[in-house]
Amino acid sequence: MYRMGRRLGLLMLAGLLVVMTACNSNNSTPSANGNGDAKGKTTTLKFFHRWPNEPRNSYFNYIKEEFEKQNPGVKIEMESVLNDSYKEKIKVLVSSGEIPDVFSSWSDSFAESLVSSGRVEDLTSMYKSDPNWTKTLVQNQMKSFTFDDKIYGVPFTMDGKVFFYNKKIFNKLGLEKPKTWDEFIALLDKLKASGYDTPIIEGLQDSWAVGHYLGTMNQRMMSPEVLATDYAGGTGKFTDPGYLQVLKYWQKLSSYMGPNATSVNHEATRNMFIAGKVPIHYLQFAELGYLKDKPDLEFDYFNFPQFSEGKGNAEGLTGAPEGFMISKETANKALAEKFVKFIVSPENAAKFQHDVGSMTTVIGAATKENSPPGTLEAIKLIQNAAETTPWLDNAMDASVADAYMRGGQAIAAGIETPENVIKEVQDAAAKLPAVKK
Repeated sequence: MYRMGRRLGLLMLAGLLVVMTACNSNNSTPSANGNGDAKGKTTTLKFFHRWPNEPRNSYFNYIKEEFEKQNPGVKIEMESVLNDSYKEKIKVLVSSGEIPDVFSSWSDSFAESLVSSGRVEDLTSMYKSDPNWTKTLVQNQMKSFTFDDKIYGVPFTMDGKVFFYNKKIFNKLGLEKPKTWDEFIALLDKLKASGYDTPIIEGLQDSWAVGHYLGTMNQRMMSPEVLATDYAGGTGKFTDPGYLQVLKYWQKLSSYMGPNATSVNHEATRNMFIAGKVPIHYLQFAELGYLKDKPDLEFDYFNFPQFSEGKGNAEGLTGAPEGFMISKETANKALAEKFVKFIVSPENAAKFQHDVGSMTTVIGAATKENSPPGTLEAIKLIQNAAETTPWLDNAMDASVADAYMRGGQAIAAGIETPENVIKEVQDAAAKLPAVKK
């Protein structure tokens, strides 16, 4: 009887372990179509983005909660960190194989560097299989995520960079929008003579802000052929004299930004412009939302002026989309695609436009009612731009861009010369592996 009772007890224990194992499995095993269901199965989708600050933080919290509500059994495990930290962390995650299921990405060379890992999903079939969804997007924004004729990302926000100016100040002083570099410098001199010691401002503590200037100035100065060769990793030399001239022009321009520009960030200087303390600020259209609740601020904008000796397209616009990528190693590809489409949908794009004030690639998401003043005009400008140029740190290898941005900060601070900085850029480019022919 003892042996029989012991054997029966062991059998019951084994059965209990099987049941417990099955239950644990059901908590993490996705269903056949990639969704969790009401029977206890849970599918976790890891989502990583770079917007932990408001108002975007609240928007993505809404996206997480609403998607989970509409898809019972699905859990979105969301994490976010700011710009520079995000750049480093996503590269580490991708290279280590710990890549999130869905993650945000800048476009162009940054996206291409992630694609080169072989761990980013080719989304071409996603576009082709759902033409109704595809046609809701601004088509020219996809090229920044296209490499070797394959689309690896879904662009969500689109942007452009222009000089915003205070209309009240300009009207009071009888000033007009400059079209050339010489007119621009003359304008700054007039503002300074009128009592504005800092006629233009930028938070040069943020190296990316320096890059936005230098990238645009290079595009205006250099021919497209020279830029293409120098920006490509392994072929760049940066020996054309135009590059040095750009840095000299930058030295001149940054001298109008005051002695403290390198010790404050972009947000602080943007607030100075909003408060009417500074007449001109180089801003992204994505920042229109910060200006929408300032009724006393009357503003307009103009594109970066052309250089008389410039060989680039004077009508070009600096700016690039940001969007989302999907891991090639995800166990829930169908769910990941569904989640991305949920974010980049007409309904949620309109909510993003209203809540955040930034433009999206979704056609018709921005209306006069839900957008800050100037948005609809900005969308037309982006869609009709003769040429678009990506941000400097997206257009070239990170090490070369870093030499440019750090050097630009040093020039503005008066501790480095344009000649030394271009030499540092050339040295950084020379260290990149040569392209095999």
